Amino acid sequence: MRNYDDPVYKKFRMDVLKRDKFCCKMCKTSGKKKKMYVHHIRKWASASSLRFDVNNGITLCYNCHKEVTGKETHYESYLLGLIDG
Repeated sequence: MRNYDDPVYKKFRMDVLKRDKFCCKMCKTSGKKKKMYVHHIRKWASASSLRFDVNNGITLCYNCHKEVTGKETHYESYLLGLIDG
C-alpha cells in the first residue's frame, strides 16, 4: 500500500510536478487553479521498480487523471510521449 507521507514518495511527487511546471500534460491546465495529481504511467502495483522513477510519473488534472486511471496500458505510450516532448 502506498504511503503518501513517505519522504521518498513526496520527493518523487514534487520532482514530477516541478518537471511538468505544475501543469497537466494532457490538457495544459495550470495547477495554480486546480489540484494536480501525479499519476504513475506504469501502474504502482505492477511496476514496483519504477515507483519513484520520475520518468514513470506525469502531472494530470482531476479530469485527465480520472480518464486514464484503470486504462494505463492503453495510455502508456501516449503519456510517455508527453513527458519526452
